[in-house]
Amino acid sequence: MKAWQLQDASGLDGLRKVEIDRPTPGRGEVLVRINAVSLNYRDLITVRGGYGSRQKFPLIPVSDGAGVIAEVGPGVRGWNEGDRVIGSFFENWLGGDASAEKMAAALGGSVDGVLCEYRVFPAHAVVAAPAHLSDAEAACLPCAALTAWSAVVKCGQVKPGDTVLTQGAGGVSLFALQFAKLAGARVIATSSSDARIERLKTLGADETINYRETPEWGKLARVLTGGRGVDIVVEVGGVGTLNESIRALRIGGMIGFIGVLAGEARQEPRLSLMVMQQQRLQGVTVGSIDDLKSMCAAITQNQLKPALDRTFSFDEAQEAFRYMSSGAHFGKVAIAIG
Repeated sequence: MKAWQLQDASGLDGLRKVEIDRPTPGRGEVLVRINAVSLNYRDLITVRGGYGSRQKFPLIPVSDGAGVIAEVGPGVRGWNEGDRVIGSFFENWLGGDASAEKMAAALGGSVDGVLCEYRVFPAHAVVAAPAHLSDAEAACLPCAALTAWSAVVKCGQVKPGDTVLTQGAGGVSLFALQFAKLAGARVIATSSSDARIERLKTLGADETINYRETPEWGKLARVLTGGRGVDIVVEVGGVGTLNESIRALRIGGMIGFIGVLAGEARQEPRLSLMVMQQQRLQGVTVGSIDDLKSMCAAITQNQLKPALDRTFSFDEAQEAFRYMSSGAHFGKVAIAIG
């Protein structure tokens, strides 16, 4: 079968298309023909060598894929050839709280990912793909969508009348906007582009802030909430935007800390303000297989569709990574396989 493998730490130059043996499912496993994958910022970090000495080579990158079960191994019940599925980011995190053991097998990182024609999964680690989604759309769910779901629904417990602040137009942020609206919340969305702000409004953003024009956007977010502050910030910028998130957040609110897109902090985090306002900084890393099932049920019930920017061919995998790296995308970048 064909696959893209990261051969060394030379970045995209080390990502090469190879021919390897098609795997065979063992007991309790299923073989999935991968029809589409989607890229996350974490995949870009992996290809760039961001995991340092922990990086294994060769590695099939990319965590998020959707496809069809091509073969069912011995002892598997509940799955049949032809079933459309998506794979879980963490193969061993069935449910409950996170632990080192549950998070040990992370696709496209500690174990091979899905940028290939076929992949074997434990039968418990695949979930039925929502029927109304295309393969490319379904491939957007395992990491970006579930991370947003965990931040907004599971950890944030957003309810009608709450206010959620999202940052930018990446996959996690747009899913967070959509899930917050499903929960009946008000959404304040930030972006660096007026054109993107108009697109955020079409997805349901109630208020928008151009953070290039308003660098102290946390203060404006407080103004937009009558001085109270937002209930939750979906923080994808990292320490570079953390101070503004703290400023935007209400007393007792939660920052769902997810990404590192904004780079290094220009000043020390205002941790004393977090303490005085009893704010919570909650790390969010994807979620469990049970969480993935719950999210897919909600997506199906509400016929929600991901914001899919562009789909590349399998041969254009390197170009897909370059496009994502450029920051030109609005939403998810996918790669069709086959």
